[in-house]
Amino acid sequence: MADSSGEGRPEHGEGIDEPLKRDLVAGLEKGLQVIEAFDQERSRLTIAEVAQLTGLTRAAARRYLITLTHLGYMRHDNKTFSLTPTVLRLGQSYLHSARLPRIVQPLLYRLAYSLGEAASCGVLDHDQLVCVAAVSAGQLVSTTLQPGTRVPAYCTANGRVLLANLPPEEAERLLARARPEAITANTITDVERLALEVARARAQGYALVDQELELGLRTMAVPVRNFRGEVVAAMNISVHAGRMKLEDMVERCLPAMLKIQVELGALL
Repeated sequence: MADSSGEGRPEHGEGIDEPLKRDLVAGLEKGLQVIEAFDQERSRLTIAEVAQLTGLTRAAARRYLITLTHLGYMRHDNKTFSLTPTVLRLGQSYLHSARLPRIVQPLLYRLAYSLGEAASCGVLDHDQLVCVAAVSAGQLVSTTLQPGTRVPAYCTANGRVLLANLPPEEAERLLARARPEAITANTITDVERLALEVARARAQGYALVDQELELGLRTMAVPVRNFRGEVVAAMNISVHAGRMKLEDMVERCLPAMLKIQVELGALL
């Protein structure tokens, strides 16, 4: 919700959408790039590997890694570095301070337990979907339904709903840039077909995805709007394919999701 007091707003002429280079802290930017170089496939990296992934010189990469180790964000073992749990503080700061997760969580809880299925809420970060709130309701259908988890947007119901609410040209550029890969045998990877699925989600107001991210996982999502009608997130229900057909999801789950959607619109 907008801050009507004006506190924290930039002064006249001090735009933040495209800041001047002199206003950017290059060291902070590069330090975050070093942290982001580590992921599931690259959990341990040498100085040379970090330099290659970030575009830094070996000397600069070494200094950033030593600094992050000193601050507790990295550990050093022989010639490799890896992240420590301290990095989770960065994500927790968002989850604890942002309004969206705090407002969505109790309504997600009500939705999940009324249907007896897992529910989650996510936002777009470039071409990825980031989960910001989740409730399992006793149904552990997927390990991806955890706050902080990142998955490709193109093969998730939440992701397609969010893509559907971008300008069509922007959604097409994002899909093309994502270079979709077949995560399961069901994953749609053809960009033109994905664009049709996004258009379908835009037209009907919800998205259905059948086992494209994980085999056995079916999801349905609707957009989450603020009081101005702007889409700020997406909310989904996830079920095991053996328990519910796609058409049954629409009949059983969509009315409850639309009710929560309206309630969230009055709160955000």
